[in-house]
Amino acid sequence: MVRETNRYFKFDWITILLFLLLAGFGWLNILSASHVGTEVNYFDFSQPYGKQLAFIAFTLVMIVFILAIDAKFYERFASVIYIISMLSLVGLFIFGKNVNGATSWYRIGSFTLQPSEFAKAATALAVAKYVSDLNTNMSFFKDQLKVFAIIATPAVLVLLQNDTGSTIVYGAFFFVLYREGLPKFYLNIAVSLILITILSLKFGAVITSILATVVTIAIYFFNKKKFRIHHLILMLIGAIAISFSIKIFYNNVLQPHQKDRISLWLRLEKDPIKLERMKHTFAYNLNESEKAISSGGLWGKGFMQGTRTTGKFVPEQHTDYIFSTVGEEWGFIGSSMVVLTFLLLLLRILHLAELQKSQFSRIYGYSVAGIVFIHFMINIGMVMGLIPTIGIPLPMFSYGGSGLWAFTILIFIFVKLDSNRINEW
Repeated sequence: MVRETNRYFKFDWITILLFLLLAGFGWLNILSASHVGTEVNYFDFSQPYGKQLAFIAFTLVMIVFILAIDAKFYERFASVIYIISMLSLVGLFIFGKNVNGATSWYRIGSFTLQPSEFAKAATALAVAKYVSDLNTNMSFFKDQLKVFAIIATPAVLVLLQNDTGSTIVYGAFFFVLYREGLPKFYLNIAVSLILITILSLKFGAVITSILATVVTIAIYFFNKKKFRIHHLILMLIGAIAISFSIKIFYNNVLQPHQKDRISLWLRLEKDPIKLERMKHTFAYNLNESEKAISSGGLWGKGFMQGTRTTGKFVPEQHTDYIFSTVGEEWGFIGSSMVVLTFLLLLLRILHLAELQKSQFSRIYGYSVAGIVFIHFMINIGMVMGLIPTIGIPLPMFSYGGSGLWAFTILIFIFVKLDSNRINEW
């Protein structure tokens, strides 16, 4: 019998290095975006850069702690961790603090904690635990419903707290499930729903219904795998019903600021006076962010030399709009290097996930990659005006202890699971 002390662990230093590189460079940009004078006191904890430095220091302690725990702990107690996380989300309805319209924070003295950030890692563990169970078969509808419930529970709780951005992140799990055998049918529905929603808002329900009818009939006749005629009729009815329902949902369910952001993104507003008012009110951050990025040129203006950054033209630049600091001060080259570093981290995690002998570790690895990718894609897309404004942070970059620690937990649990790969049979 092999003693525990003889077990072999090998941490993936490429993943660790990429994480530390992103966190360190992120801090430099937070420093640039938040400093208020020529002299900088790095340990001034009244400033965001001072607080973030303390968050990073505690992150290093967390990394050691996470890697010191036995790898099997995370699989064995995945359900317990998930339940505790869900209770922390429920508790926000009673003890939560409202920040910028979202009741997503616990106040502990002068410090605030956002449990929705940590819920992503807990959900990833729960999904990996359930799907990897020997009794689970993703081709069975009852098992699909159960895993959907695991994902939907935190998503709905976060949505009820008016944190739409964090809710969208849970869509990342559908790519994970697709890798584990979820029927392609669900992916087709998701893509179709997104397209119908955009087309309905942009061109109206009638035109969208006609397009949906033409496309559905074309698929029916040109698809090699013929489906039954009643399936065709159901698809047509569903597409048309959704087309006409979208506008009702848009007008009666979404909040005014959400409608205005979507309207600006799709250019729905026709009244020039109202459009200018919306731009001034809701697109100010975006406009200033785009100006900051474009002013950086190829090489950028240099560290702490960005005029729009030091002039505080972009509100909350050290949080959701931190990438605009990268664009202005480090230019296209620096921005490209940041994007490349994120892509390398994602590819490394996916590569390691495929090497796992344990299905639990593989599913968790894909969940980590999916969550990081959704955050990365939405945040940078938002800052550059490619998608509507959605308030989610750039992983390891944006200011905030909750976000940094949550991604630390998310990524380094996988690093620990991967280190145990050689001990798996």
